[in-house]
Amino acid sequence: MSCCKVPVLIEAQVEMVSANELENKSLFRQEEDAAQTKEASLMEQGSLSTSFPQHTPKAPKNSVLNSIKIVIFCNKLNLLLPFGPLAILVHYMIDSKGWVFLLTLVGITPLAERLGYATEQLACYTGPTVGGLLNATFGNVTELIISIFALKNGMIRVVQLTLLGSILSNMLLVLGCAFFCGGLVFYQKDQVFDKGIATVNSGLLLMAVMGILFPAVLHYTHSEVHAGSSELALSRFSSCIMLIAYAAYLFFQLKSQSNSYSPLDEESNQNEETSAEDEDPEISKWEAIIWLSILTAWVSLLSGYLVDAIEGASVSWNIPIAFISTILLPIVGNAAEHAGAIMFAMKDKLDLSLGVAIGSSIQISMFAVPFCVVIGWMMGQQMDLNFQLFETAMLFITVIVVAFFLQEGSSNYFKGLMLILCYLIVAASFFVHEDPHQDGI
Repeated sequence: MSCCKVPVLIEAQVEMVSANELENKSLFRQEEDAAQTKEASLMEQGSLSTSFPQHTPKAPKNSVLNSIKIVIFCNKLNLLLPFGPLAILVHYMIDSKGWVFLLTLVGITPLAERLGYATEQLACYTGPTVGGLLNATFGNVTELIISIFALKNGMIRVVQLTLLGSILSNMLLVLGCAFFCGGLVFYQKDQVFDKGIATVNSGLLLMAVMGILFPAVLHYTHSEVHAGSSELALSRFSSCIMLIAYAAYLFFQLKSQSNSYSPLDEESNQNEETSAEDEDPEISKWEAIIWLSILTAWVSLLSGYLVDAIEGASVSWNIPIAFISTILLPIVGNAAEHAGAIMFAMKDKLDLSLGVAIGSSIQISMFAVPFCVVIGWMMGQQMDLNFQLFETAMLFITVIVVAFFLQEGSSNYFKGLMLILCYLIVAASFFVHEDPHQDGI
């Protein structure tokens, strides 16, 4: 009997052990499945990203002198900073509008570049999506400040032309230089970017064109219900709609598409990981915020002198105000975007280049332009979206050309060269164009 019981006991123990193993395995699988589900949900919410490596920046501890040395004295372009105070001295001592305009224009250039630098430093602490939006936002501070000063002085056409020129400069010159320089560095391959995001951006630009086009069409077809007031009312209503659309775009970028500015492929991920140490910020977050405030205030001061000298510079140089407002002012104001977009493209980060160049164009067309209409409404200025026929046609054709270049989701130096040449045609067109509405300037 005892011999018969032993195998039975052994079998019972084996069955108990196997049952315990199965139970442990099932528990392990449940925990593993729960962990995978949690990770997947975090990825959907944007907390984790398979395409953008998580890198925690090391905040440096700089003294005040070290911070000044890094921001002011470590950049050769800052040799132009003394031209700003010199422009103020010339304004009060000689009162030569041409020289004041030239010196102010040169003095603002390094400030615009340093604004871009401080924004990039701040973006190191915010992540790629907010960083891309910050680059686009503070890159446009110069144009927005100039526009508000001009609007305050009743120079509505200068505001319209400056904002229009900034859109054209970002879409053709900045993006073209980024494509061209990136294509030269990576000449053996086509650089790629997210085609879906480019399509959304093109749609927003076309919406902006629609908002600017309809008041002009209403004006030139003489089909207003109330002559002189329907065009202004339509512009103000469209501006409010465009601001709502831009707010929805920001929510879409920050919440629904939190990895919009992340690199596309594994190769760029490896490049991000290897260059993570090189991209650690040079100044702390609060230092970046303080420098942004100081630089913005200095740009605001110089912008007042710049706007006052525009008409005198046009007369003394015999250059149309349309060319000064559309070409010269935006080139200076876009210095930050220009440098940032080229730098990202040469590192094979075209999504960031598009986020700066096209994102800046979207911000001006969907926020800065309607914002100036609303601010003018509050100031009692009749700022509208009728940019006149020549300027509206130029904007419409430019958006169509850029949309065609972006539809493939790839770029090379030839595409960049074509965009730069298109900008030269635009610049030549405004040089020979005389604004028929000089009374609005």
